[in-house]
Amino acid sequence: MSDLGPVDPGHAGEAAWLRRWRLHPDGDVMTTASSTLMPVRTIEGEPAMLKLAHTEEEIRGAHVLDALAGHGAARVLQRRGEAVLLERATGQRDLVRLVENGRDSEATRIICDTAVRIHAASDDVLGADHPPELLDLPTWFRHLFEHADRLGPLHRRGADLAAALLDDARSPVVLHGDLHHGNVLDFGERGWLAIDPKGLIGEAAFDYCNLLCNPSHDRALAPGRLERQLSVVAASTGVEPTRLTHWLLAWCALSSTWFTLDDDPRLADSAAAIGELALELLPA
Repeated sequence: MSDLGPVDPGHAGEAAWLRRWRLHPDGDVMTTASSTLMPVRTIEGEPAMLKLAHTEEEIRGAHVLDALAGHGAARVLQRRGEAVLLERATGQRDLVRLVENGRDSEATRIICDTAVRIHAASDDVLGADHPPELLDLPTWFRHLFEHADRLGPLHRRGADLAAALLDDARSPVVLHGDLHHGNVLDFGERGWLAIDPKGLIGEAAFDYCNLLCNPSHDRALAPGRLERQLSVVAASTGVEPTRLTHWLLAWCALSSTWFTLDDDPRLADSAAAIGELALELLPA
C-alpha cells in the first residue's frame, strides 16, 4: 500500500517516519550501506519493520514487494519515497539453522517454493496500475560481459553461456534476484516469505542459482553437496538439470566478477570455485 499523502519527510531520518506513520520503536536500529532498518510496532500493536533505502536498488525492491502484495514475499503496509513499512518476520525457524541441523534439502525446497510463488504473481505485478521498473538479465550480466576476457577462462565460459541462455530465453517472469537462506524468513502463520528483492525480469531458472551457493561458499563447496542440491532444485521446479547448471555457471562467473570489482579476491575465488564444480557436472 503506497502512502500518497502530501507530506514527504525526505531524508530527515527514521524519527520523521515514526511520526508520520504513528509507529513505536521495538528494537535496535540496524544500518548497512544500502538501508536502515528499525523494528517497530504500529498504533494497533502489530510488529513491523521500518526500512529506509540508501540506494535506488533498495527503492526498486520496495516497489516490487508492494506490487507482489504478499505473494511469496513480505507484505508492504506503507511505502513512500525511500521509506517502506513491512510486516515483520516473528517466527522462530531459520533456514541457515535448518541446514546446520542436517536438513539442507528441506531448506532448498522451501526457497524453491518461495521463488515459484513470486514467479506465479508475475502477471499481477506487471499488470499493476503503476508496475515497478524491473532490470532485465542482459543488463544484470553487463559486468561479466565487460570483464570476462581479462578475468580468466571460467569467466569467459560463464559469459558465453550467459549470452547463449539469454539468446534462447524462456518466458520471462518477475525475479527476486537474490534468493538465499538469509532472504527467506519465517513469518509465522504466513509461512516462509522473501525479503529484499532486487527487482529483475527474466527466465525463472536464474532465481534458483544463488541458493546453490549458500548459505556459505564453504557449504556449497562441500563434496557432493552441489550435485545433491542441484538435483533437489530440478525436481522441485521442473527446470531441466543441464540448463540449470548452465545458469549456475553463468551466475558464479558473474558473482566472482562482482567480488573482483569490489576488491574481495577471497570471495571472488570461492565463487569461481563453485563455478568450476558446476562445470564438472556438465556432460563432456
